[in-house]
Amino acid sequence: MRVLMITPGTRGDVAPMAGLGSRLQALGFDVAIAANAAYAPLITSAGCEHRELPGDMSHLVSPAAPGKRATGADLRRYLHELGDYMDLAATGTLVAAEGGADVILANAIAPYAYDVAEALGIPAIGAHLQPTEPSTAYPPVVLGTARSLGPAGNKVLGSLVSAGKAPYDAPGSRIRRALGLGKKSRAVAERQRRKANRPVLHGISPTIFPRPADWRSGLSLTGYWWPEAEPGWQPPAGLVDFLADGPPPVFLGFGSSAALGADFMLEAARRAGVRAVLQGVEGASGPDVIGIGAVPHQWLFPRMAAVVHHAGAGTAAAGLRAGVPTVSVPIYTDQPFWAARIKSLGAGPQPVPYKQLTTERLAAAIAQATTTPAYGVSARKLAAVLATEDGTAPVAAALRAAGGPG
Repeated sequence: MRVLMITPGTRGDVAPMAGLGSRLQALGFDVAIAANAAYAPLITSAGCEHRELPGDMSHLVSPAAPGKRATGADLRRYLHELGDYMDLAATGTLVAAEGGADVILANAIAPYAYDVAEALGIPAIGAHLQPTEPSTAYPPVVLGTARSLGPAGNKVLGSLVSAGKAPYDAPGSRIRRALGLGKKSRAVAERQRRKANRPVLHGISPTIFPRPADWRSGLSLTGYWWPEAEPGWQPPAGLVDFLADGPPPVFLGFGSSAALGADFMLEAARRAGVRAVLQGVEGASGPDVIGIGAVPHQWLFPRMAAVVHHAGAGTAAAGLRAGVPTVSVPIYTDQPFWAARIKSLGAGPQPVPYKQLTTERLAAAIAQATTTPAYGVSARKLAAVLATEDGTAPVAAALRAAGGPG
């Protein structure tokens, strides 16, 4: 069976799908992944075919300076650029699907993949890294808040957001016109899929996020889709030496957003009195600090005393998998949701919202994470359970049910 994954977005959107794709390949599926050109090596090293989605989202995830709020002009520019990116991704999705597929797996920001699948007469299944279904259990994650409005408020607001305008609506409408499909809004299409109980798979552990009681039966939590280890990868000698030369350090890194500069992170680590590994600031060095480029989290995080990050879905999962305390600095969309989950599970202190971030507040959170034994105990217990979960088998079963034998 030919499986096509549609994964617009950043590395955090692509890496879990590449890991899932690698494991599906081992089960006999033929997997292609449509993603931006920057992630071709990530995909091909996992043994999957890369089909290019034009565009680059990396510049769209860089926030304002720590402690600052984006202006109205910033927001308008962001939405315009995001709309342009989604338009390119929709066009690329059609081209990728025309390359051949028996089933499409579409991530949460690729609803136009359903339109393409409809035109080509092939099934499409949602493959999400965040809970997007309106629910009484949580507020809508796209709003960038974890503050509950109560069961009724959460469900009502979630339904309003789901029915509202989104940056991928215009590209979806354009694709439908180009393919000769009848006019249908994304919100109407989503309601129809809910009514038909169409499947949506979530690469999320039910240990970390219990399945909401009001979810329909077609929504499932499969367990995490872990990124694949790069074949032949070896850690830099300087990093190995640094780790061996003292107590476990604290990791500070903010993924594709590159939210914090080296000076800010260095000052926070100095104030907290910890050794530090700074990702994204290669060249920084000293007796108590080292700057690194891309190093696999599954290798690095278990060697840390704690991890400090933006609480994106993939990075949050990697920290929990490593069994070390997490200091969350959520910036936008689903990050406050995951930061709140980490705190509620006892695996880290109170999150430090990016809009309220100072070196003093970050240093205090780091010190709390590294000197409170209970955080490590909880993190290790969660890691032990995550190690027993298999996120691939439910996906394989859903694919076979949708498209025939794998």
